[in-house]
Amino acid sequence: MAITYYTEDIEMPVIKKQVVSNWIKEVAAHHGKKTGEITYIFCSDEKILKVNREYLQHDYYTDIITFDYTQGDKISGDLFISLDTVKTNAEKYNTDYNEELHRTIIHGILHLCGINDKGPGEREIMEHHENEALKRLSLG
Repeated sequence: MAITYYTEDIEMPVIKKQVVSNWIKEVAAHHGKKTGEITYIFCSDEKILKVNREYLQHDYYTDIITFDYTQGDKISGDLFISLDTVKTNAEKYNTDYNEELHRTIIHGILHLCGINDKGPGEREIMEHHENEALKRLSLG
């Protein structure tokens, strides 16, 4: 099964696709999951707002929208990532753009693995898993 990367109305971010794909598989395995078809669509704020309105009836910008097609222990999904919001978040949280981009990439995978971030205390649990996943990533 494949992990694929596309863009819509924006340039492809500079990422090491094979390294990132292997990292995604490793993080999924750490959570007891296998990877199925996973598609990343990097886009602008305008595109993610359109997707948010059309499919989720939400009228706001966000960094990532994850459409979950997971069956059993095989995670699959379409993940829209707004590179505009990733950049804004990197500035807002005073973090490196590439770190914020990889945090967002793995955030969607963690959602597919069943980790949520909307309920009481869940945001902290998600951040813990994001930080643990980022430690596993070797871009050197």
